[in-house]
Amino acid sequence: MYYVVLLAAFLLLLAGLALMWQSRKMRLRSGLPVGTIIYSDTNEWQKQEEPIISRKFGIVGKPDYLVTLKKGRQTLTIPVEVKSRRRPETPFDSHVLQLGAYCLLVEDTFKQRPPYGLLHYRDDTIQIPFSNELRNQVIHAAKAIRRNRSAANVHRHHQAAGRCVGCGYKHECGEELG
Repeated sequence: MYYVVLLAAFLLLLAGLALMWQSRKMRLRSGLPVGTIIYSDTNEWQKQEEPIISRKFGIVGKPDYLVTLKKGRQTLTIPVEVKSRRRPETPFDSHVLQLGAYCLLVEDTFKQRPPYGLLHYRDDTIQIPFSNELRNQVIHAAKAIRRNRSAANVHRHHQAAGRCVGCGYKHECGEELG
């Protein structure tokens, strides 16, 4: 009887270690830092969160994750954007701007400016500082989008044929490449 109890305890310990290992593997794959997830817009969670809205800056977004971290006495809220592709040599401007928009949403919603956001690619995670420059770029881009919504014509602003391939407006654009 003693050996049966000992064997059962050993098997429970192994099962616990396997669950811990699997949990760590999933967290690393998600790109999340160690902290508390307070928002998630990924398919791995059952509940899909509502968009975060900033009326002050006129932007709306759904970051993949918002994680709170403790830094001394301060609690930081960090946005995490997950990309399914491999990390490019340098992050695309569009990825950085998207993450910057999420940082601005956190700043306005939680009344605390995050020092950085995280871009998680399939093979690496990059910490992007939420600098004054990035903040101003996001505000400028949001204003330009609002201004262009009422414009009669909005011209293509890139030279990348690959971007035109998947564009939902290519049939109406008249400026598509390739």
